[in-house]
Amino acid sequence: MLLAATVAATSLNSLSQETISLNPKQTLAREILGELIGINTTVNMGSTKAAEAMAMRLRAAGFPDMDVQLTGPHSDHMNMVARYRGKGTSRPILFIGHLDVVEALRQDWSMEPFKLIEKDGYYYGRGTSDMKGNDAILIANLIRLKKEGFVPDRDIIVALTEDEEGGNYNGVDWLLNNRRDLIDAEFCINPDGGGGDEKDGKEVLMSIQTSEKVYADFTLEAHNKGGHSSLPLKDNAIYHIAGALNRLALYDFPIRLNETARVFFERSAATQTGPLKADMLAISRLPTDTAIANRLARISPYYNAQMRTTCVATVLSGGHANNALPQTAKANVNCRMLPDDDTANVLNTLKSVVNDPQVTISCTNTSIQSPLSPLRKDVLDKLDKITNEMWPGVQVIPVMSTGATDGRWLRKAGIPVYGISGIFTDSDDVRAHGRDERIGVKEFYNGVEFMYRFMKILTSGSQP
Repeated sequence: MLLAATVAATSLNSLSQETISLNPKQTLAREILGELIGINTTVNMGSTKAAEAMAMRLRAAGFPDMDVQLTGPHSDHMNMVARYRGKGTSRPILFIGHLDVVEALRQDWSMEPFKLIEKDGYYYGRGTSDMKGNDAILIANLIRLKKEGFVPDRDIIVALTEDEEGGNYNGVDWLLNNRRDLIDAEFCINPDGGGGDEKDGKEVLMSIQTSEKVYADFTLEAHNKGGHSSLPLKDNAIYHIAGALNRLALYDFPIRLNETARVFFERSAATQTGPLKADMLAISRLPTDTAIANRLARISPYYNAQMRTTCVATVLSGGHANNALPQTAKANVNCRMLPDDDTANVLNTLKSVVNDPQVTISCTNTSIQSPLSPLRKDVLDKLDKITNEMWPGVQVIPVMSTGATDGRWLRKAGIPVYGISGIFTDSDDVRAHGRDERIGVKEFYNGVEFMYRFMKILTSGSQP
């Protein structure tokens, strides 16, 4: 069985995207993806219809009603939670995926956004990459495992949830607070947080997300009595804000490499040569060489973001008339904090850097803080194994996301989360949330096979 699966995966990789002929398992995944894309699950529509559709498929495949739950805070905003029963020798593993998508207006697209369209080796449609492609993969593989009669050593839980994209009914948060019994697990796999990168159609790396930086906005504000612009004063609200931002622009938060960042650079070194490789290996070791770290930070904003909290001015306003001295000036500073940083520390740092009593600084918006998920050897080893089988030579690299996913709710609740997906995308052509969102046809079916093998090896301890 292993040889056949390996040959099938190798053959799929060698085919051009236009010549793929689908086997029954791939056909099922394609049908589920088409059904999901065809259901509008934007914030104003809700995700209940999609949740109901997936529940119907699982029940038709033999899942008992008690193991397929539709639950949520509102009739239009329901979550679907399915449980694949195992031997119970270990605690369950949770797989999550959100059903909601960002808005897509027909006039902004070159095709219908809520219809799955295959063209030039890609599947187009809102949610193909974020993240109905992975939702379809999870459901298709649950059905496949059920048909095969596979008995896992632990329960497999799949939760397809609502409002990850910023609505009012976030499904993971609601489930944790109201039905944690349905999703409580030893750890979670979140396909929304990981996946592969490819360049020029070639797979180059596989990422596993173990943490996320924390979003926070700070408002800098200066006030002045104002006056006529013909009688200018040095005490000017705009000048105070400009000076504060200039000092902030020259400041870097301290270098602080966590476990994920160190392994990120250690494994990334294998993809590099020369001085860059040597620098990556050097800072993966303790103690951290800050001179080398800062050299890497200057090479890439992404490297910089992996090593420190960052803050940057994003919005600026001031004054009320062209011929008047400004009475008010404001700036928004957006920060992405390391998981073990906090808003109080960042606020105090900003006040120290700005060092102007005329400028008040306050935190006006922040996301929830969640801890780093420790790198589990069992998860990493199995991911290495499947990745090497399907894409020989591709390096698995832990990452700390600079954005946000539903994993933060689970990490805060004490459930470690690992962002892992078998779908590879072109990092130079990211279309999630944008026009003509798409996913490669070949990449989608490789993702189906990857997740099938990964689900089995995680829950059986043996090679599929």
